[in-house]
Amino acid sequence: MHPILIRPAMENDHYFSIYHLILVCFLAYWGTACTQTKPEGAGADWATYLGHPTSNQYSTLDQINKDNVAQLELAWTYKTGDSANYQTNNLIVDGCLYTATPHSRVVALDGGTGKEYWTFDPSDIHESLSDGDQRGLMYWHDGEIGRILTMKGNRLFALNAKTGEPIASFGENGSIHLGEGMDIPGKPNVTLNTPGQIYKDLFIIGANVGEDVPGAVRAFDLRTGKRKWIFHSLPRPGEFGSDTWPENYLEKTGGASDWSGLAIDIPRGIVYVSTETAGPDFYGGGRYGENLFANSLIALDANTGKRLWHQQLVHHDLWDLDIPQPPTLLTVTHEGKKVDIVAVGTKMGLLFVFDRLTGEPLWPIEERPQAATKIDEIQTWPTQPFPTKPPPLMRQKYTADDFSTISPRAQQMSKEVFRQSGNYGAYPPPGTDQTIMFPGYDGGMEWGGAAADPDGIMYVNVNEIPWFYQLVPTKKADGSPLPAGEKQYLIHCASCHGTDRKGNPDGGFPSLEAVSSRLGRETVMQVMKKGEGRMPAFDQVSQARREAIITFLFDEEPAASTEIERDKQAPPYVFRGFQRWNDEEGYPAIKPPWGTLNAVDLNTGTIKWKVPLGEYEALTQRGIPVTGTENYGGPVVTAGGLLFIAATADAKIRAFDKDNGKVLWEYQLPAEGHATPSVYAVNGKQYLAISVGGSKLKLHPEGAVFVFSLPD
Repeated sequence: MHPILIRPAMENDHYFSIYHLILVCFLAYWGTACTQTKPEGAGADWATYLGHPTSNQYSTLDQINKDNVAQLELAWTYKTGDSANYQTNNLIVDGCLYTATPHSRVVALDGGTGKEYWTFDPSDIHESLSDGDQRGLMYWHDGEIGRILTMKGNRLFALNAKTGEPIASFGENGSIHLGEGMDIPGKPNVTLNTPGQIYKDLFIIGANVGEDVPGAVRAFDLRTGKRKWIFHSLPRPGEFGSDTWPENYLEKTGGASDWSGLAIDIPRGIVYVSTETAGPDFYGGGRYGENLFANSLIALDANTGKRLWHQQLVHHDLWDLDIPQPPTLLTVTHEGKKVDIVAVGTKMGLLFVFDRLTGEPLWPIEERPQAATKIDEIQTWPTQPFPTKPPPLMRQKYTADDFSTISPRAQQMSKEVFRQSGNYGAYPPPGTDQTIMFPGYDGGMEWGGAAADPDGIMYVNVNEIPWFYQLVPTKKADGSPLPAGEKQYLIHCASCHGTDRKGNPDGGFPSLEAVSSRLGRETVMQVMKKGEGRMPAFDQVSQARREAIITFLFDEEPAASTEIERDKQAPPYVFRGFQRWNDEEGYPAIKPPWGTLNAVDLNTGTIKWKVPLGEYEALTQRGIPVTGTENYGGPVVTAGGLLFIAATADAKIRAFDKDNGKVLWEYQLPAEGHATPSVYAVNGKQYLAISVGGSKLKLHPEGAVFVFSLPD
């Protein structure tokens, strides 16, 4: 197959506008003039989510290095007292460590000792705010005081960094409603689990939205909280990209938002955005088309929000293949020239690399044909893009060579299921038969991000876990309608809790079997309305539909509802639910590795090294080589030649030699560290901090900050 170059789509479908041609040429010259004289990365402070506006997760500190990292020891810990997922990449500014606890309280600590300075609990101001995963904070100094921006539920707060008190002049007495300024009627229940980035006196954020709420990227004034600009990542009728949707598409879809984070080229004033799929995630019968700007990397003018270029990485997504991590900005030597690039990883284990200014891919991208669905109501897009370089960081298809090698029983089981289910790779044709989903829903790459050093090397962790994919009809076999409550459950709940209500506890989705014996009706209704943990708020779902779901969960007789019985927009098929494919011992039903750490040379587009990430000691004791484990949370690379990462199911944090992937140090944590570490210095001493605890893979009830340093 001949490679097909994908040109970045501009305002005119055929030619650059004069404006954009001049702008790109100017930025290209200015970019050369503004070349950094020192590496871009965090210094003594770690004042930005993932370390730097470029999201490069790089520290210029080298006091801890290859020669002495084996001496690293625990300096201090801080127990939050909160129990839930603790995924915060902690900020450190002027020696003060700021963390968002599992229940979104903000705590300020002495970065050298762990002494508590102050705490702030958003629930003291707004009692009805729901809990949810929070991965970090934002910091800004206005010339007089520092400000911390934090979020809980549907509100974002601005705090005095010295005292933790809300800044009254910001929004409504210190906070804004995240649903305001979305350019849609009312105030939808918009949340934010990944912090945005600061540019001048703006903070720029994506959003977590429901499948029926159109996504957007917005910039707000840091002093007042007023919206300054908006980019509709799900375009409105008449806007560029709207022709990639069917008629009346806004009545049938939402999403296409940015939940995984942003990167900003500060000197050039360009913000890079990575977006999710459009809703519904798995049924696309009502939204056939390429669906811009879902599943896209987008470059925006940070001053105005105007689109400069975009590249779509999945067309008409029917598999929940959100771009799961923020873009990473770095500089490489390509064909003998220095080139500023933006790179982003996907759930499919692919790395896409583009010129930061023009959006042109560094290496050709091929549009490869994909299998078509046999369901009449759904159309699949005929091709999907694949980069020719770098090579995939994981297997792209489950084959007979991938049967489990953990035990004879596991091997036989995986062989039998494979013969029944088969695998089409990351793009199985939608159907009612069970299919192996590999690469899987949780990566490939995930939200922890990728680290990059000034040598043009990117470091990224990858999952190689098989899942199952299957659609189920929302009608009975004879074509007659299902009871209203069961149908509404399938539409709104089954993708997470399963059609059988058994859930996926390992993935954070509890069983809803016998829920009436554990929770009262009012409690369930409140959780549905407000959301909790990974559960989004169902405030956009009508009261009648919520009531119908509860009657199904509580095995009650449903009340008559004309609204529901005549619901013509309900999809005829829904996703069966997220289900990992494990063997009888609970291990992934595929030949290892199950998790890897990778170094990719983006100067040449080659993999420099790959090593297993994580270990199951029970398997190692059986003589099985290190398998790697499922992993969540990202790496940090330092000028000391080290790569720090936790993330693994064995609850260890490790230091790797960035040149060859050799483990130089490891520490057994009391719980899994599903966060990206922070590296900083206080009074000339370097520290490493990691948030520990949560329930992503196993339940650990209390979150804590663990901080390491060299002995005095």
